[in-house]
Amino acid sequence: MASDQQFAQYVADQIGLPARVACRRMFGEYAIYLDGKVVALVCDNQCSFKPTAPGRSLLGEPVERPPYPGARPHFLLAGQLEDQDLVSRLAQATAAALPAPKAKKPRPPGSRR
Repeated sequence: MASDQQFAQYVADQIGLPARVACRRMFGEYAIYLDGKVVALVCDNQCSFKPTAPGRSLLGEPVERPPYPGARPHFLLAGQLEDQDLVSRLAQATAAALPAPKAKKPRPPGSRR
């Protein structure tokens, strides 16, 4: 089941940093970016943050499960999603712990997207 754009936007809004957050559709689901880094996935209208040590310390004992079949376990946010302060701190801590995105190679002239 694909996620609703409204739910994905709600998750992005809960982070509370509109100039730094992006929500992009990906394979029928959504990826939430903070400062150009994927920090969370929205799959089946559930929010899963990438697992990091700082995220684990914020959540205590998070529920871990794959956001989609074949994925590595992520931190599933269910009831905590209503806590905007926690979601914002979790997104910032996750982004800080992740490596910078790799620079994209320029496309040769005349290539198609």
